[in-house]
Amino acid sequence: MEHKNVWETYNEKDLKKLNKLCDDYREFISDAKTERECVDLIVNTIEKDGYKELETLIEKGAKLKAGDKVYSVHMNKSICMFRIGKKPMTEGLNILGAHIDSPRMDVKQNPLYEKDGIAYLDTHYYGGVKKYQWVTLPLALHGVIVKKDGSTVEVNIGEDEADPVFFVSDLLIHLAAEQLDKKGAKVIEGEALDIIVGNKPITIDKTDKKSSKDEKAKEAVKAGVLDILKANYDIEEEDFLSAEIEVVPAGKARDAGFDRSIVLGYGQDDRVCAYTSMQAMIDSPVCDRTTVCILVDKEEIGSVGATGMQSHFFENAVAEVMNLNGEYSELNVRRCLSRSCMLSSDVSAGFDPTYESAFERKNCAYLGKGMVFNKFTGSRGKSGSNDANAEYMAKIREVMEKDKVCFQTAELGKVDVGGGGTIAYILALYGMNVIDSGVAVLNMHAPWEATNKADIYETYRGYKAFVKYASM
Repeated sequence: MEHKNVWETYNEKDLKKLNKLCDDYREFISDAKTERECVDLIVNTIEKDGYKELETLIEKGAKLKAGDKVYSVHMNKSICMFRIGKKPMTEGLNILGAHIDSPRMDVKQNPLYEKDGIAYLDTHYYGGVKKYQWVTLPLALHGVIVKKDGSTVEVNIGEDEADPVFFVSDLLIHLAAEQLDKKGAKVIEGEALDIIVGNKPITIDKTDKKSSKDEKAKEAVKAGVLDILKANYDIEEEDFLSAEIEVVPAGKARDAGFDRSIVLGYGQDDRVCAYTSMQAMIDSPVCDRTTVCILVDKEEIGSVGATGMQSHFFENAVAEVMNLNGEYSELNVRRCLSRSCMLSSDVSAGFDPTYESAFERKNCAYLGKGMVFNKFTGSRGKSGSNDANAEYMAKIREVMEKDKVCFQTAELGKVDVGGGGTIAYILALYGMNVIDSGVAVLNMHAPWEATNKADIYETYRGYKAFVKYASM
């Protein structure tokens, strides 16, 4: 089956809407490079649209009605949004679910050291990465440092033009013959992904009786970095023990191509689906069924932990909302979840003609051909896949047709080449209908990923259609 390039279907009005959405999206991924930053920005956005915090409503003993907007944040890293529908929640929810964590490097708990006059922060990469892609790039530090007294220091260094940036060094080509004989996975080792943070020794004040001159002279560059951290952030070396600092590419997302048809930026897996899901919720009217948007952490490492999809925070939030809606019972929660429909919104591998041997042309996602549906993901023999049923796939086709959303279907590369997973199988454990959907991406998991603006726009339109019409 051939799919028309979506750009050919647009009129001037469509292009104006597309460009507005994509401009806002590009700004979003430029400003939100960690899960915490995503949640903060999303909360600021949805509160302007009238969303109220669930915990506050619980304290007030509020009663919910159709049209009410509720959100719940979990540990500042995951969030779920509810728009109460006209029908009882026991008839099921229409759910959009995406993740807001992305591959990166995390600063270790005992990270700062000096070696031969260069100060480093030791890191541990997060998620599936090609390690060699992260060297020689300008990098930024984002995150929080929580001190023993409970105060929090927010870290964002490397994004402002006046900020310093950081980097991982690589071996010069003139001496790299042995390195270039290594396999790609070994060209850069994980323990070599330490970022350079300083190279200037501290100036020792000879009149300072309190400091140890010998100790400062021993690791003078490290001491200089610690002095800067103390002066600028009131941070001691020990405070790294309770820090969450992420190392990400520095710089804003940009339009790419002479025609500006592509967005190039960090973290589009999966913030492209997170942003379009959130915006679809904001722009949709009150629906018959309660609509939900779940944006979670830890997908890139298996959806584990208290903020990952495998935790019970979403189920707990549903129970609390049903309670405010006058519908709560354990049985009603189970009925609600089992009767729900979900789009597990995650990116798909975009066909790359440069590496076409990894793809099966009839069943892959092409840039510029619309929203992507993956009936199944997984690896090789569908291991770890949700695999949506035919009835649900037919329903999805009907829903997309109602709003004339341009979509395509795809698999994640050739059968025996590799594979991947999403949060779909976790929600499917409740017995609800789930299918994977999202945007085709080039350079997935690289520091700079590429998406087509038409695909972003069609995915947003597809999410709006889903929350309005989906039910089984």
